[in-house]
Amino acid sequence: MAEAVLNIKQWGNNLGVRLPAAVAREAHLHVDQRVRVSVEGAQVVITPIIDSQLTLEQRLAAFDPVRHGGEYFCRSV
Repeated sequence: MAEAVLNIKQWGNNLGVRLPAAVAREAHLHVDQRVRVSVEGAQVVITPIIDSQLTLEQRLAAFDPVRHGGEYFCRSV
């Protein structure tokens, strides 16, 4: 079991800690991975968010030109 005692640091208006590589490796965390941070009782819990890979059809179905901006072409069939 990887374990570390860390100091909380101030980053702008936020607080943060840096996870040692051994802890991240054992928890299967990687750079730019999304995680959920929650408080359960007196513990801070970090849970990885596992995003499934979307198919092209699923990505296109979720596309909203108003939200995503930019130009797009609509062609009548």
